[in-house]
Amino acid sequence: MSWDIHIQDFPEVNSIADIPDDFEPSSLGSREALIAKIKDAFPSADFKDPSWGLIDGDEWSIEVNIGPNTECGGIMLHVRGGDGAVAAVEAILDRLGLRAIDLQTGEFFDAQSASDSFGVWRGFRDQVVADYAEPKASQKQRGFFGNLFAKKNH
Repeated sequence: MSWDIHIQDFPEVNSIADIPDDFEPSSLGSREALIAKIKDAFPSADFKDPSWGLIDGDEWSIEVNIGPNTECGGIMLHVRGGDGAVAAVEAILDRLGLRAIDLQTGEFFDAQSASDSFGVWRGFRDQVVADYAEPKASQKQRGFFGNLFAKKNH
């Protein structure tokens, strides 16, 4: 589960809704050149697999899905972790000179609203983790027969 950011060529419009129906995005360039720019911003980025990189921060990580083609039409960032991840996304976009869509909001990535969006995603993630952990803990407390009878009653 991740907070997802989609990078591609977008027209200079204020909103996703303003993108013309006939807009055809241009290539972002070669995968090699894009990796070099990302590594300029994050020298420790791991691109052993050039189609799928990993950037690790102190309390965050970003998987960078560039895809298998030598010419890249888009990049997907799969973001996890703490607040520093938002600044990392901003640094990637600045270095690439590109815009992105925050798939949590369905709008263009904006550094000011991205912290709120990432916070909403983290709240959702935390709830899913808590919901998953809770049944496991209560099953241990009930024991085998308690779990067996609890299943019959549901």
